[in-house]
Amino acid sequence: MPKSKPVVIVSGVAVAAALLGLVSYTATKPSSPGASGSSAVAEVSADPSAGVYPELEAYARRDASDKLALGRADAPVVLIEYADFKCGYCGKFARDTEPVLIRKYVGNGTLRIEWRNFPIFGEESEAVARASWAAGQQGRFWQFHKAAYAEGAKEKGFGKDRLAALAKEAGVPDAARFAKDTDGPAARKAVRADQEQGYSLGATSTPSFLVNGRPIAGAQPLETFTEAIDAAAKAAAAKDRP
Repeated sequence: MPKSKPVVIVSGVAVAAALLGLVSYTATKPSSPGASGSSAVAEVSADPSAGVYPELEAYARRDASDKLALGRADAPVVLIEYADFKCGYCGKFARDTEPVLIRKYVGNGTLRIEWRNFPIFGEESEAVARASWAAGQQGRFWQFHKAAYAEGAKEKGFGKDRLAALAKEAGVPDAARFAKDTDGPAARKAVRADQEQGYSLGATSTPSFLVNGRPIAGAQPLETFTEAIDAAAKAAAAKDRP
């Protein structure tokens, strides 16, 4: 894992330091083959009902041209996800929880989901992170995301041939451009920027989330996310009232 120094936003030093204690993570790789099943929840020491840090809402980019995001740029709630394609619990969230959130909240304009590549499991993690970004440049990030997080996908590894196969499965139209972009400086810069942002929160494993400045650690049950999103939407509506 690259040794990057945390980057902090304005007033973020104290906030990030607080989160180092608040959001204390344990390893999220499943300890046994059965651990990634439907009943598995990543072991975390953070309280999923932790408070909201308004300063951290600034981590949301809200860029309408962001190809690694879903939902309206002006949605009242932004869920930022820091994840690794080799992380078993990230796969669990992608398969079991995220589709429900998309159907329930993204479709009606309440929620925006912003992806952050946070590769922490070595070279293959870095390679597939860059590949996901490259797929995004051709408008196929979320299709690549689905293919890479399919049941059993990570066990096949993320070597060069496998990444090409995933891109084909995701419908990436230009394979040559995909290969060039995956190994190019722009992909490395984009992944590094995402990593730096994750480090600034004190994140040490995956998945990690922010919901309008509220940290959530691990692949928590669906209810943890729906409660956080509902609360954030209610707070945003209250702010908009005269």
